[in-house]
Amino acid sequence: MSHRFVDSRVLGVLASVGLLAACSPQSSTAATAAPVVATAAAPAGAPAAPLVRGMPDFATLVEQVGPAVVNVAVVGRSRARRGAEDSPYGAEDPFGDFFRRFGLPNQPRDNTPVRGEGSGFIVTADGYILTNAHVVADATKVTVKLTDRREFEAKVIGSDERTDVAVIKIAANNLPTVRIGDPARLRAGEWVVAIGSPFGFENSVTAGIVSGIARDLPGGASNYVPFIQTDVAVNPGNSGGPLFNLSGEVVGVNSQIYSNTGAYQGLSFAIPIDVANGVREQLVKGGRVSRGRIGVTIQEVSALLAENFGLERPRGAAVSSVESGGPADKAGVRPQDVILSVNGRAIEHSNQVPAIVAAIRPGGKAELEVWRDRAIKRITVTVDELKESATVARAGGDAQGADAIDRLGLSVRVLTGEEKQQLRTSGSLVVVDSDGAAAEAGIRSGDVILAANRLRVASIEELRNAVKGSGRTASLLVQRGEQQQIVAIRIE
Repeated sequence: MSHRFVDSRVLGVLASVGLLAACSPQSSTAATAAPVVATAAAPAGAPAAPLVRGMPDFATLVEQVGPAVVNVAVVGRSRARRGAEDSPYGAEDPFGDFFRRFGLPNQPRDNTPVRGEGSGFIVTADGYILTNAHVVADATKVTVKLTDRREFEAKVIGSDERTDVAVIKIAANNLPTVRIGDPARLRAGEWVVAIGSPFGFENSVTAGIVSGIARDLPGGASNYVPFIQTDVAVNPGNSGGPLFNLSGEVVGVNSQIYSNTGAYQGLSFAIPIDVANGVREQLVKGGRVSRGRIGVTIQEVSALLAENFGLERPRGAAVSSVESGGPADKAGVRPQDVILSVNGRAIEHSNQVPAIVAAIRPGGKAELEVWRDRAIKRITVTVDELKESATVARAGGDAQGADAIDRLGLSVRVLTGEEKQQLRTSGSLVVVDSDGAAAEAGIRSGDVILAANRLRVASIEELRNAVKGSGRTASLLVQRGEQQQIVAIRIE
């Protein structure tokens, strides 16, 4: 601190010296120089009209929309704390501290129920409420509190991990509801307002501006959400709450914050309401979300690529690979094509494509406008259904057929042939649940176990035998998505 104080004083003295020198005579010969004739400054033009006038008053907006915002309190299963030291990646875990979602607290596993709070908003007068999937994840009881202090126990209708959207329902009628806006009309710099329950302070109002739109965030689940970035103060407990425009319309669902501390640091991210509403409609109607796919791998078009391809500027999504026999392959899409639009929607950035295609129902058509050989070509692709391999691994068969490997705290089951094909794995055992030592080490439901203590395992019995002779430690080779990793487990 002393260094910084001293440096600032020195800089101040130097600035003063520079200023004084500029005002004093340069030399004794200056007196003999010809006198300087003062000339009038050129008249300035009329001042430009200000583009921004005053600050908005949000009070009337909050009075009108506030009653439709609810507090969501949850009681859930205890979950193990997973810090950098517990991660298979160690301190280099790429996602462990990058985004800290808010809602349920991260507490060590014991017999005490986990309690947490989030937010939500009423979308129909008969009690359907939108919130975040991570708010109600593992919840055994969900309670909704209205602004008039009435409380209702809520039923979880469904949730979608890929978009972090969940729908819950309370038994009530004639409820106040929000109005739905159009996030496509949002502009950077526009005022927006969030209402929620940060740190349990119900119906707290914060305001800011839109910092950016169609943001792509790390992690596969984010690929289907073109996030709205704001500088609205959003903290733990705001999760699932609405983001309003100045017309009092919901344009987003507050979902994530960029933070090294777990609290607000100036970057907040919201799910566009059109994405959330599409998920809500499918969950209410069928209890699951169906997404489209065309079978391509894409990347951003850089300035160099645009120049090489003959594009006037960087835009669109460059196709780096096409799945053999997939929908795009059958339609004639080729690697090094650049997708410029999908169903008439212009593509500026590659991260727009997954969300647009995912919203097309399987069997529907995707009209692509692609750039190939310095000319535009139109291709019609019949959209296929995206297989939710992660969901299959986590939920297929529930806990039925599962067998507890007690020493590790694991519950596993055997994968079907179809599931193995969907997961693209040579393994045969999937984790249904993890507890105790395995959970502490970072083993998750959905992980595929390939080997235990350096022995390949293809059955529950082989896994049991492989860990039977373990001393104080055991090691598992697991597959998570497309990656394999070795996880060391300390056995109590």
